[in-house]
Amino acid sequence: MQLRLNNWALWKAREAGGGLGFASQSAFLGQFDGDRYREARIPVDEVDASLTNEAVEALKPGREHLYTTLQCIYPLAMTAREAARHCGVAESTIKARLDQADLALTLWLRDRREAREKRSFPT
Repeated sequence: MQLRLNNWALWKAREAGGGLGFASQSAFLGQFDGDRYREARIPVDEVDASLTNEAVEALKPGREHLYTTLQCIYPLAMTAREAARHCGVAESTIKARLDQADLALTLWLRDRREAREKRSFPT
């Protein structure tokens, strides 16, 4: 789940940079850049990031504390200590919330997959 959330954080950062979550230039243009010392761009799986975003947003109505924690740790790149200070809780609470969020997102993704499979293969 952490890899998925890291991908989502990169996607959110690019979205905030004006790319709407998608590449702001053609992938081919980067291949012909004459400046060899430019920072390498980490590829983002945009479909996966969009799905992860949907799952994270689903936390907002009923589990806003998990939603806020994920926003602090991933897109805002806060440390657990900074997130704890921001949320007004102990650092151990942030770590527990991250575990809870992992489980909640895993279950959301599983339920979504099962619902799609049920629609594809009605019994």
